[in-house]
Amino acid sequence: MAQIVSVPVLIVGAGPSGLAISACLNNLSISNTVLERENCYGSLWKHRCYDRVSLHLAKQFCELPLHPHSPTTPKYMPKATFLAYLDEYVSKFNINPRYNRHVESAEFDESIKSWRVEAKNLLSEVTEVYVAEFLVVATGENSEGVIPQIPGLDTFPGEILHSSLYKSGKQYEGKNVLVVGCGNSGMEISLDLSNFGARTTIVARNPIHVLSKEMVYTGMFLLKHLGVGLVDRAVTWLSTLKFGDLTKYGIRRPTEGPFYLKGLTGRSPTIDAGTVAKIKAGEVKVAPEISHINANLVTFRDGKVSSFDAIILATGYKSSANKWLKDFKYILNNDGLPKQKQPDHWKGDNGIYCIGLSKNGLFGIARDAKEASDDIFKTLKARE
Repeated sequence: MAQIVSVPVLIVGAGPSGLAISACLNNLSISNTVLERENCYGSLWKHRCYDRVSLHLAKQFCELPLHPHSPTTPKYMPKATFLAYLDEYVSKFNINPRYNRHVESAEFDESIKSWRVEAKNLLSEVTEVYVAEFLVVATGENSEGVIPQIPGLDTFPGEILHSSLYKSGKQYEGKNVLVVGCGNSGMEISLDLSNFGARTTIVARNPIHVLSKEMVYTGMFLLKHLGVGLVDRAVTWLSTLKFGDLTKYGIRRPTEGPFYLKGLTGRSPTIDAGTVAKIKAGEVKVAPEISHINANLVTFRDGKVSSFDAIILATGYKSSANKWLKDFKYILNNDGLPKQKQPDHWKGDNGIYCIGLSKNGLFGIARDAKEASDDIFKTLKARE
């Protein structure tokens, strides 16, 4: 028989999004319960990030609500520094997630005007039923890796790995490795592989903007004072000045500017960590879109054929909220992203909220968490 638990606010997910909204609610003395499928908070950062990863944005754009970074924190935080920050955050705000809880369904019960959420305790195999007036979807944009449909991929005899499972290039020394995707993960993994002696090729299917961390920082600062068109032109000029014309190396630039595209599609520019120099030196090759795969032979759109030992899919992530949120129509679209446009994307009907689905990183998470917690607080205060 299922165990039934009544809670005021139920939060699904203990990544930065879930931690942020829980901290804000705790600060307002609003009781809340956090459910997490994994055995720890911040599991994406702890278990699904490669070793050399670091935050690409300056620290002031990467802090959670109510807890700014210290003056001694590096401007661009490595993985270990950010994990230590999360540890401090959880301790400071007394956040105690219930781990190993796999949420299987969430539906709004009209008869009691509350959310009914079923979660399986993965340790005891007992199904727990939570009844909550407010439900917060905090499973994030990166809850599930995207595996592209590539003709013949199932015939490849070597290792096929999504970037979420990649740790280090050490095991690929001397091997021919194909990295599919030229976003931040793809470019940085290619650099790491090359540094460890792998013969690396990266697939650049779509046009990208390649910027440095400082260019992004400069652009975000300028956006506070100037229009996006002017900022895009300035940053694009800086990119050309630093990297030159990358077209001859197989990297094309979009016609629209980097910050315009970020606002329109949520797609961030690619931050160079040293990969461009490797490409120019011929140590990392760039290939166009894959046409098809036949065993270990990969044919590209330009007709060239190469043999590979491993394929790493740096093809991004997607939200998986729609798999368990049966009544997602109250806040999400068919892709598991907010139905409402910003800035009202975080609030749905019948007491449901979403945090961390605005494609604005940790900065967006902090903003959403503050807005949602304040809204819950106002709703409860109005009844007193």
